[in-house]
Amino acid sequence: MTASDPQLRIENLERELKWAQLKIQSLEERWRRHLIQFYGPKSETLSNLQLELLEEEPSATRDEVEAESRREPLPQQPPRERKPHPGRKPLPENLPRIVQMIACADANCKTCGAETSVIGYDESEVLDHEPARWFVRVTKREKRACGQCSSVTMPELTPRIIERGLASDTVVIHTVVAKYCDHLPLYRQQAILEREAGVEISRATLDGWVMRVGELLEPIVKTMRRDLLAEPYLQADETTVPVQMHDQRGSDHQAYLWQGFCKPMAIRATTVSAGRRWCTSVAGRTHDESLSTRSR
Repeated sequence: MTASDPQLRIENLERELKWAQLKIQSLEERWRRHLIQFYGPKSETLSNLQLELLEEEPSATRDEVEAESRREPLPQQPPRERKPHPGRKPLPENLPRIVQMIACADANCKTCGAETSVIGYDESEVLDHEPARWFVRVTKREKRACGQCSSVTMPELTPRIIERGLASDTVVIHTVVAKYCDHLPLYRQQAILEREAGVEISRATLDGWVMRVGELLEPIVKTMRRDLLAEPYLQADETTVPVQMHDQRGSDHQAYLWQGFCKPMAIRATTVSAGRRWCTSVAGRTHDESLSTRSR
């Protein structure tokens, strides 16, 4: 083998590395003996790390070194056991599965050219999403005419949340859920409708939908108020909110959104000023202060 042989060069480097490691160990031992001689025979029981700490503390005395040598050695901490990774959680079984089949491009063997047969499938699952599909629902009511008296009959329309409104009950409910459950303001929902459906609906119209749903839920609120006030112990919390008075449009006023609750129910009531007692509003004696929460 020549001097330029890579294998020979690797062997020379390994030999030099081993010699360097032995030299380092020898120098460390000589340095340890020097420190023991400097700090006294009591320092023989100290570890290399303790001796290095003493070296960084030049004011250490022999008495301190002797006291350090009498300390019990710290117990060895067992290595922390690494828990095995639980792996990826399976997707919920209640979600529908849409199977996509990917067939081999060539049905013949790439080695010998013979025809191959299917022996199984390799399956993998990913979570997918289908964007919302907007459409127009056309309702046609059958009209029948009597041939004898010329009377015309037609079935009644199904009751809706917004009578003669542009949106179906599903769209109205989705708007309310997105506003209060997903914290999606009405101005963002307005932009989403225009972008995805190409329909321009003003925020005032969306706000009317929300207010109408609130009116329909009023019987439930009254029942909750009655059950709430029947409890012997109540709690309350307040949140400031800008509102518009019907007699002063265009000017926002600070109101307080009070939440009174007791396990397991809660009810919210809005008052105009800080001087109002929240229980007065919950009791239903502030109907003259009709407010409209500012559309966001």
